[in-house]
Amino acid sequence: MTLIQLEYLVAVDTYRHFATAAENCFVTQPTLSMQLQKLEDELGVQVFDRSRVPVRPTEIGKEIIAQARVVLAEAKKIQELVQNQKKELSGELRIGVIPTLAPYLMPLFITSFLEKYPQVRVVVQELLTNEIVDKLNHELLDVGLLVTPLDNKSIKELQLFYEAFMVYVNPQHPLAKQKEVSPTELLPDDLWVLNEGHCFRSQVLNICNRGGKLGSSEGANLDYRSGSLETLKRIVETQHGLTLLPELSVLEMPEEKKKLIRPFSEPQPLREVSLVVHKSFLKKKLIEALQKEIVASVPQTIVTRKKQQVIGIS
Repeated sequence: MTLIQLEYLVAVDTYRHFATAAENCFVTQPTLSMQLQKLEDELGVQVFDRSRVPVRPTEIGKEIIAQARVVLAEAKKIQELVQNQKKELSGELRIGVIPTLAPYLMPLFITSFLEKYPQVRVVVQELLTNEIVDKLNHELLDVGLLVTPLDNKSIKELQLFYEAFMVYVNPQHPLAKQKEVSPTELLPDDLWVLNEGHCFRSQVLNICNRGGKLGSSEGANLDYRSGSLETLKRIVETQHGLTLLPELSVLEMPEEKKKLIRPFSEPQPLREVSLVVHKSFLKKKLIEALQKEIVASVPQTIVTRKKQQVIGIS
């Protein structure tokens, strides 16, 4: 049994396709298949049910693959020990970030991070929360940048800051005349929300105590379903009603647009923004450097904010 065979084993489990697994391991499919067959022969069990499409592990195969992931993670720690002795950080850092954070948080820190650590190659993917967690579990990402708590035992959460929710209101809306808004004043027929699958949507509905119900799009002449906060802002400006925005999205707004922002009355609803990693995560030095750079780049009024009314994502 070799580490290479275990890597092939995990790759097939991750991609559930022999050709794709071989491509990502940079070998030919016959080579990968031959090595897995040798491993199965040595163990005396069938790890994968090849009669199913996509290919799936057998019951004993699931246990073997889980242990293989542990073995590979421990082996990689030897490389990390050597890497930690070097003065300059290097290597690849794969980051998954949710869409309601990416356009507002990434520009604040990514340039300075790359300048400080020129030997690090950063790969960023915009993904939904469940996709980030799945890729962390399958070692396709090193770290996620998203909203917590997740209540997931396989994930470790490193809290960064607490970000306030803001109300973005059409200038003709009655709430535009107020300085602050209470969650009880948000009516479902006025509210524009993101598509299902976005944690921000779930939080908005939790703030309004609306459960899983849709907002204004259902009762209006216009039914617009979007995955973009920027699109919802434009709908509010040109149509009617209001939407909720994360605090970071307001920082670079033109002053004319900021006139449409209303804060919530105290206690303000907040979302907890964190770095998340698998519980057996590697690249600790890189992730610590990333955490430090993010915290340094965010306005201190946000970083130093106390944990108050954190809104759940489910």
